[in-house]
Amino acid sequence: MKKIVFVLFISIFYQSAFAQNEGYWDKERATTKEIIISARDRIMVKTDDFPIGTTELIYRITLLDDNQQLAGSLVSVLKSIPDPTGISQGSAGAVFLLSKISGDDKCKYAIFSSNELALDYQKSGDINKACLAQETPISKDAKRLSLEKSTCLQSGTGNLWFGFESTNWMMKQKIILEVVPWVDTKLSRGWTLENRKLIINQCKTSVLASKMVNSDDFCICLEEKIQKQYKFQEFQKLLVMEQTKAYKDFGNSCINEAGVSKGVYDDLRAQGVRLSKKGDYGNAIMQYARIINDGKATALDYNAIGFNYILTKQFGKAIKFLKEGENLDGAELLVKLNLAHAYLLNNEYRSAKNIYKEYQSQNVTTNLSWTEKVQQDFVLFRRTGLPSNDFEKVLKLLRTE
Repeated sequence: MKKIVFVLFISIFYQSAFAQNEGYWDKERATTKEIIISARDRIMVKTDDFPIGTTELIYRITLLDDNQQLAGSLVSVLKSIPDPTGISQGSAGAVFLLSKISGDDKCKYAIFSSNELALDYQKSGDINKACLAQETPISKDAKRLSLEKSTCLQSGTGNLWFGFESTNWMMKQKIILEVVPWVDTKLSRGWTLENRKLIINQCKTSVLASKMVNSDDFCICLEEKIQKQYKFQEFQKLLVMEQTKAYKDFGNSCINEAGVSKGVYDDLRAQGVRLSKKGDYGNAIMQYARIINDGKATALDYNAIGFNYILTKQFGKAIKFLKEGENLDGAELLVKLNLAHAYLLNNEYRSAKNIYKEYQSQNVTTNLSWTEKVQQDFVLFRRTGLPSNDFEKVLKLLRTE
């Protein structure tokens, strides 16, 4: 028997701990109001503001005769119920048991999601627009409302309006209204779907994101870091320069993370290729320079920037970057070929000749020979107006064995 009790205690303890990690009854912002309503009258009562992240609530209505007191507050009842699922699983009985003292009077009530609807009810008694209505007079009642199942919490107003109608034709009534919200811990930070989209959309308009072919992963990474560091309300209250710094710092952090980093630099490479094909060699150079400056360049990145420097007649810079690429991967023949081109166009024929001759029997890619690539490049050089009287000399050199 002791073992069974112990197991049940452990089970309840872990269930409670797990539930409390997900949310909590916000007893500090519970609504408790004593309402006096005249005979045959209708009144409305607005709840206190619900905290951000409210997904469910429990309310209790109790009518008392003069000098009667509640046996226990709703807040005290909920101390023994760790989460709203406990209400559904039978603990709701406790809500009624501690509300067993009630008067002989009865009333009707309805709940509204806006002040306008509640005012209309007070004037006309119309309950057609109520999100919940109790048309049978009661002396006490208690219910749980959830965001998933009740339209009362789906309006997002942060308050509810309770309308009461007295069924006492002679005497005034005393009504106790208690409302306790359940707050989802994660949602309490204010990061709703709309607010997350706001940060992502702001990220997508940033200078860095605009340079990416696909900035989705980068912006999601940045949004998650901001979400972890700040509540939404806190972030919105930052100065513009503070928000800008946060975007920059978190953006740099995301770029340095493996998955996002690969996507960012692949985007920069893709843009470099696209710009180069369009003849926008200057902007293509900027894309590869960003990769190199961030320390993420491969030998092919050095090859690409070197080739674009050749096409803009910056032969000294081309030689510098191509040599760096050669040091990174001495077996990459595309780097060696472009280095030969740079020497040739920089009037260093002897240095170029040695490279052209050394690798003339090899392929630069799986299906493209060294000689074929030289011929293709010389056609492009002529079309872009690069001056050299040595093109034919090189081609003749490659035709000789």
